[in-house]
Amino acid sequence: MDIFIAYPVLAAVVALVLGLLAGRRSSKPLALAAALWLLYAGYETLMHFRVLCPEGCNIRVDLLLITPLLLVVTLYGLYRAVRGPKKS
Repeated sequence: MDIFIAYPVLAAVVALVLGLLAGRRSSKPLALAAALWLLYAGYETLMHFRVLCPEGCNIRVDLLLITPLLLVVTLYGLYRAVRGPKKS
């Protein structure tokens, strides 16, 4: 995740790719993952420009929650997109 901290625009690129895949596969879980990545990109951009943390945050405890959440939602979205719609 260090790359996304240094270059928050890369998180927006991930969101774009997931969004395009979600549109192609009509996958709501993947669309959710894309939306979360886009929110994270905005959040990380605000952190990068020291809007949310003016003194500079040395310890990013927030990433202990954000990283696993993004990972789980993204992997589930990719799984559901590849697997197809849920059968009842």
